[in-house]
Amino acid sequence: MPTTPSARRKARKLLVQALYQWQLTGTPSTEIEAQFHVDNDMAPVDTEFFSKVLNGVAREKVALQASIEPYLDRAFAELDPVAISVLRMGFFELQHCIDVPYKVVINESVNLAKTFGATDSFKYVNGVLDKAAAKFRMAEVRAK
Repeated sequence: MPTTPSARRKARKLLVQALYQWQLTGTPSTEIEAQFHVDNDMAPVDTEFFSKVLNGVAREKVALQASIEPYLDRAFAELDPVAISVLRMGFFELQHCIDVPYKVVINESVNLAKTFGATDSFKYVNGVLDKAAAKFRMAEVRAK
């Protein structure tokens, strides 16, 4: 199971899709994870990271929403489902994957919002995660 930047990037791409499916269908994250292993070539994917984030986001859904909401300029429910998936993943990484530099979390999230999200949603995702990084990665942000 690779842990290269490319393997993480591939994991994040699948994570946005898995989180989107989880959010819209209510299917347990463990079932979605199993389905993704059957339906996708997971050999080049950091599957440990994929599992950690997918199941972590599902487990901490309420806490993640509570940590995201102060950074929004609208109600959480007004966000499009892709933006919600990207933000949940980004906030989870900021809070629980400290081995990943905050700039990488933001950059990867912005790129995923560009790929899967509505037009210009990447700008919104960037602004929200940038503000959140100042809180969740204070020492790292100050060191830059």
